[in-house]
Amino acid sequence: MRTIPYLLAVIGLATQAQAADPAAGKETAAVCAACHGETGISVSDDIPNLAGQKTTYLIAQLTAFRAGERKNALMNAVAAQLGDAEIENVAA
Repeated sequence: MRTIPYLLAVIGLATQAQAADPAAGKETAAVCAACHGETGISVSDDIPNLAGQKTTYLIAQLTAFRAGERKNALMNAVAAQLGDAEIENVAA
């Protein structure tokens, strides 16, 4: 019986990933490059690299910044401007 909820979760994640538009995300992420670098390698030691991060991790972190569950004044302000679809696109 545990298989069905697991499969539904996997299908949900797959559907979410398919709905994302990486090209649109690249446009939105142009602002991100100022600190996180054009290739996802940050410009400073105190700014995290984004290169190589998993999509689900990036979505979770941006959502947490937007909700104020994760605190960073700049990231809270940036993420507050993003809707769910934009977060998924940027993460893709």
